[in-house]
Amino acid sequence: MKATILGLKICDTCRKARKALPEAAFRDIREIPLTEQEIDALLSQFGDRLINRASTTWRGLEDGARGAPPADLIAAHPALMKRPVIQTESGDLLGWTTQTRAALGLE
Repeated sequence: MKATILGLKICDTCRKARKALPEAAFRDIREIPLTEQEIDALLSQFGDRLINRASTTWRGLEDGARGAPPADLIAAHPALMKRPVIQTESGDLLGWTTQTRAALGLE
């Protein structure tokens, strides 16, 4: 299966996905940031779930900054994106959940 994993090199969850999908391309979104169009497409697909409100990055934001539009937040703070996003020919998947692994035929 042809897939691209969007995430961070230092993210443990992304490492698990990369290990399970060794043939997948990997894009560190800090090194190669998402374009405005990519962010908009992911937000239209996943909505508010794309923002990881459990992250240390989120907790470190001032209350006023948390009210910014999601696209602006992800552009300014890539670590706020829930990870990984796995792009496949049959659609994009968010997170490394049981449902994601099942959709990839890993469970």
